[in-house]
Amino acid sequence: MIFTAASLKNGTTTGFDFSTVHKEACDALFTAASQLDMALIAGKVCMDRNCPEELQDCPTSAQKDSAALIDRWHNRGRNRYAITPRFAPTSSEAQMASLGELAQQYKDVYIQTHLSENVDEINWVKSLYPNATGYLDVYDQYHMVRERAVFGHCVHLTNDEWQRMADTGATVAFCPSSNLFLGSGLFDNAVAKQYEVPVALATDVGAGTSFSMFSTYGEAYKISQLNKQPICPLEGFYMMTQCAAIAHQWDDHIGNLNSGTDADFIVVSPRYCELTSLRIEEHASFSDMFFALSILGAQRAVKQTWISGRCCYENKENNHAMA
Repeated sequence: MIFTAASLKNGTTTGFDFSTVHKEACDALFTAASQLDMALIAGKVCMDRNCPEELQDCPTSAQKDSAALIDRWHNRGRNRYAITPRFAPTSSEAQMASLGELAQQYKDVYIQTHLSENVDEINWVKSLYPNATGYLDVYDQYHMVRERAVFGHCVHLTNDEWQRMADTGATVAFCPSSNLFLGSGLFDNAVAKQYEVPVALATDVGAGTSFSMFSTYGEAYKISQLNKQPICPLEGFYMMTQCAAIAHQWDDHIGNLNSGTDADFIVVSPRYCELTSLRIEEHASFSDMFFALSILGAQRAVKQTWISGRCCYENKENNHAMA
């Protein structure tokens, strides 16, 4: 599959992905990941309004298809399922209720959706859900704000919403490349820290501009600089590895190289061209190397990607010494 191949090429060992609205596409994604023994959290997108007619499902089919996919894939091997309303404006109250029933029935599945990406979207949600106190409350009314719930963007949360995220153990997926490309706003990581809400970096390749997590940190750094709260390289590295694993309650298997965890890792050749050889000293610190690769672009620096102890990608054009 092109998607998984691109992920491996860019050094991504675990996916947290939206499929399409089609059940078959979600099956195909889980099948491709299973063939690699790749850790994957994914779900069929559900939407029954404010979208192209050919991409609509309905409350009944959204619930039925999602339940079938949960039964088939959740906790099968390294697969985990995420109930996936695209976002509140594309789901009717009836569909949200049907997915909320699933969230109550399957306590250990994940939730993924979008939240407060831009101001116009927030106003739209208010018009569609007049009985909700805010955007997050829409999901809360349908039992979707909890541990293992991941909300993309969260650029314009209120203080009350930040507190609710903290109280429930929900997670933010910070998508800097997408936020910049769409002009959505500047995510404030300092506020997330204040409320102790976990923040994981995400490429959001639907609207983002790169599959590379190195580049994603580079974009996050630019946003944090504009907010006068720069994210240091070690923090950025943590946000794309251990932080996500802990927040999603999977750190006993992924996100680190502790004894007993799965052998998912990448091998990097940082000095892969004349420019990086000039910029990165031979005995550079990890922070300096990581920062330089994130700013200069690092896809070519990925020498190998290993999944479950097996090399699943090798860049044969990169013959520089590995580090």
